[in-house]
Parts: sequence; C-alpha cells; structure tokens
Amino acid sequence: MVIQWYPGHMDKALREMQKTVKLVDAIVYVLDARAPYSCINPKYKELIGNKPALLVLNKADLVEENLLNEWVNLFAHYGYESIMLNSTITNATKMVLSKMQILLKDKIQRNKAKGVHLPLRFMVIGVPNCGKSTLINNVCANKKTETGNKAGVTRANQWVKINSDYEILDTPGTLWPSFADKKVALNLAYIGSIKDEVLDIEELGYAFIEDIKKTFFENLKQRYALKSCADDETITIFDEICINRGFKLRGNEIDYTRGAKSIIDDFRKGRLGKIILDNIEDAKNGLKNI
Repeated sequence: MVIQWYPGHMDKALREMQKTVKLVDAIVYVLDARAPYSCINPKYKELIGNKPALLVLNKADLVEENLLNEWVNLFAHYGYESIMLNSTITNATKMVLSKMQILLKDKIQRNKAKGVHLPLRFMVIGVPNCGKSTLINNVCANKKTETGNKAGVTRANQWVKINSDYEILDTPGTLWPSFADKKVALNLAYIGSIKDEVLDIEELGYAFIEDIKKTFFENLKQRYALKSCADDETITIFDEICINRGFKLRGNEIDYTRGAKSIIDDFRKGRLGKIILDNIEDAKNGLKNI
C-alpha cells in the first residue's frame, strides 16, 4: 500500500512557519503518544534550529505509562525535554507553561535584569491531528482555535494571547513530501494524520490488523470476541471481526469496507485499549535526526 499526501497548503504553511519562527522564544513539539517516532517531521529539524524545544507526548491516556516513560528517557538521552499529557483534561496543560519557564529561565532573568516584561512566545508544531489546537485551547482555558478529529483542520498560523505573560502561535499540521519508511506512513494513517479520503480503507484495515496482531492481539481478541489466534492469517482475523460485527453485503459477502472503518475508528477512539504503534528499538537510530 503506497501512501502519499502532501497538499500544497502544507508546503505553504511550512514556508510561513520558517518566516515566523524568529518571532518565538521556544517550540512546543506535539507528538501523538501512540506513534511518537512516526510523528517526528524531518522538515522540522531546520525549523527548530537552536530554539529550546519541549516534546509533548499528547493523548498519553491511550498508551501505558511505563511504555511512554521509556520514550521520555530516550528523548532525554538525545537532549530533549519531554512530557506526557492528555490535553483534553482541564488544566492538564499547565505543566507545558511550567516546563517553558524552566527552558527559558535565562531569557526571563535577562529581561528581569533589564527591567522589561515581555511575553514568552511559543510556536506549537506537529503533524495533522496530533492535538495541537486542543492543547492550546486547554492552556487558554477556553476555546480559541478550531479543533477536529481529522487531519487538516488548522490551515493557517493563529496567534493566541493567553495573558500578559504568554503568547502562542498555533500552526497547521504539516507532513513531509515523501515517506521513506512505509511503517511510518501507515502509523500516520492509523492515527488520522493522513486524510482518510486519499487512503484505501480496506487495505488500511488489513494492514492495521497485520501490524498490531504481533504485539497487541489480546486487544483485538477482547474487543471483537475472537476465536482466532495471533498466528492465524490476517485475512482470517479480518473475516472473523467482520462476521462477529455483522458486516455483510448482499449474497452474504463480507463487507470489508465497513469492517475496516470500524476497526480504525475503534483504535482512534481508544476502544481497542492502550496501544503504541512505534517500536522504541527501531526508532533509536532515526531519533538522531530529530
């Protein structure tokens, strides 16, 4: 399955971000906790440059905490501060501002020594549908930016003033022109960072089962009351899921489209339990290029 989605507005958005990054003091880099490595956009490396950056493992409630702690430790090994977060919980994002106070303590002290009070400015970046706007709305304690559980809701930069101390720049979710790693592309599709309309949903559902049956088969088994086992052919498991859910067409044929949509939707909404898609061992070499 070949996955490719890089609409023109993303290229434009990245150019705008490169122009405005000089106006901010630090970067808040939002990653979907279910695919932290896959959410790292190689195009952001030049954008971030030497700016202080905080990695936010968002949607952390959808992954086991002990697994995310391994990623926090790995990021720390490469010199990056990171936190686990569920930005839908009221006031949860206060820790973002607390961490920024620490990352920018030298700048704060310099301003204080000069007798000036300037708001700290952050740029929030990430792939589509990783929860950037939800995080910002939480920080602001009320809805300031448009959100949605699909890719490409934010289409332009939006400055949001929290108070006299902080200003945040919300940016469109951006991908990169081509995916060298097929697994990364699939993971981004599973979490909704790639527009569903450009995907073959039946192939995506099949690929998802193929991927997670290796390590999270029990999640599938419990959700769909499966008699199959992890060693069975993927199509056998796919068939049983569709049959158990009553996804049939005329002539008693299996409706794979409905089945695939249901499986992907169950995963995205956490109904399959806590699942992480990225393997931390596979990611170690790639993280050198964060």
